[in-house]
Amino acid sequence: MRVCGRFTYAQYVEPSLFTRIIQGQIPGTFVYRDDLCVAFMTINPITTGHALVVPIAEVDEWTDLPTELSSHLFNVAARIANAQKMAFKCARIALIIAGYEIPHCHLHLIPSNSMADLSFENAVASVTRDDLEQSSALIIAELRRLNVVGTL
Repeated sequence: MRVCGRFTYAQYVEPSLFTRIIQGQIPGTFVYRDDLCVAFMTINPITTGHALVVPIAEVDEWTDLPTELSSHLFNVAARIANAQKMAFKCARIALIIAGYEIPHCHLHLIPSNSMADLSFENAVASVTRDDLEQSSALIIAELRRLNVVGTL
């Protein structure tokens, strides 16, 4: 649940876009799911393979995450990043937490070869479902090869 000051943000608004994706109300291309978080492909990728790690609980800002949930998200992000690096043969996987687009904490995992790859201004306006599924299949294959456990 999102926390905004002393009040629960979810008391005042509809579920976030990410909650609707997590609950299956809106299609998502998932690469990972456990009891605390999910990871799915973004529909506005900066580079091919750009994924998001999102807590199931609606917490608006990453600085408001409970310590255990924060640790879990970053551990999952590291595992997915290792799979992305192998899948997309890139120099690094950048991790960005911006938090302005949607009021539900999310970690951007972006395959990159230089700083030039990391501008949100370069995000594509849309991507085909086939492209998302191809990228997710590559990540899932590497996660399985690394024996990363997460239900899908």
